[in-house]
Amino acid sequence: MADFKDEISPEAVARLGALVVPDAPAFVAEAIAGLERLELLDRVRHVARVLARHLPQDFPAAAAAIDAALASPELDGWITLPVGQLVADRGLDHPEIALPLLARLTPRWSSEGPIRPFIERHPAYTLRTLTEWTAHPDEHVRRLVSEGTRPRLPWAPLLRGFIADPSPAVPLLERLHDDPSPYVRRSVANHLNDIAKDHPELALDLAERWHAAGSVWVARHGLRTLVKQGHPRALALLGFDVDVHVTLRDLTLTPTDVPIGGEVELAFTLEAAGDARVVVDYVVHHAGARGPRGPKIFKLATRDLAAGAPQRIVRRHRFAEVSVRRLYPGPHRIEVQVNGRVLGGAEVQLTPASSRAASAGP
Repeated sequence: MADFKDEISPEAVARLGALVVPDAPAFVAEAIAGLERLELLDRVRHVARVLARHLPQDFPAAAAAIDAALASPELDGWITLPVGQLVADRGLDHPEIALPLLARLTPRWSSEGPIRPFIERHPAYTLRTLTEWTAHPDEHVRRLVSEGTRPRLPWAPLLRGFIADPSPAVPLLERLHDDPSPYVRRSVANHLNDIAKDHPELALDLAERWHAAGSVWVARHGLRTLVKQGHPRALALLGFDVDVHVTLRDLTLTPTDVPIGGEVELAFTLEAAGDARVVVDYVVHHAGARGPRGPKIFKLATRDLAAGAPQRIVRRHRFAEVSVRRLYPGPHRIEVQVNGRVLGGAEVQLTPASSRAASAGP
């Protein structure tokens, strides 16, 4: 699978230059110099800096050039990233020009990252603009309101002020939690989940109000971290029975030696003392380069358990490396948790991927 950084390639830079820069060959030559050794975000920042040097130094004039380029549908996707970065870098002293430009860019590639410096430099002005955008006819712009103000947005600088006090963004979410677009509602739910990590009671207050108003999915998805943590108020709101005793029996992991890239079958039986609706997750404690890492919780199932009636649950888990998590050989503990409470676990031994090929034979 290709790395994300390869999306900002010499070919992509050439497409960007042809659309935006008067002297495209000079821009491309400078922008691709040293590009290969840079990772994704560094590539974006590098191309943005070079782009700024090849557009008018006066930001309003540069913004006009970008606006003209937006007339072409070809200015879309990954190549829009450096353009948004340029607006964030060069437009901070011109929010009245930069923010509308970010709104026009966001349908091509979300401006959720570039808008964050404006929230920090010009909070009152930017929040007034975002409030107006909650009624914007384009769902991408409405989503930008929620996504751009997320305190812990992945792949973007933290909004530390909103981590400490998320209340300035709450009126925006109140306007958007029942938005007609699922794209916007998902962003609101993810924003609520961010709030829940630092201010669980505020998140629960919002979720209860939205749930009662009909935004059931937003409340459920936005409380997923609290549900995994077994927060009683979150579980109760979503209809789970937190007080019923549940027993874990017959837990097996097959096989017990698994190569990196391979699968393990997790099987177990649950039995409840009374009728209960429960959320079932499993927790993987990955081995790290210097000892065990923090646990990762995986969603498994929502089940209705009848009193005294055992239910067998089977799930396969693949130990596959992803861009944000490297796997290491060693013992990996897998635990079953019900309504956020760990009921038991067992270990598998993760082995190097090469051992799989060697054992397969010719």
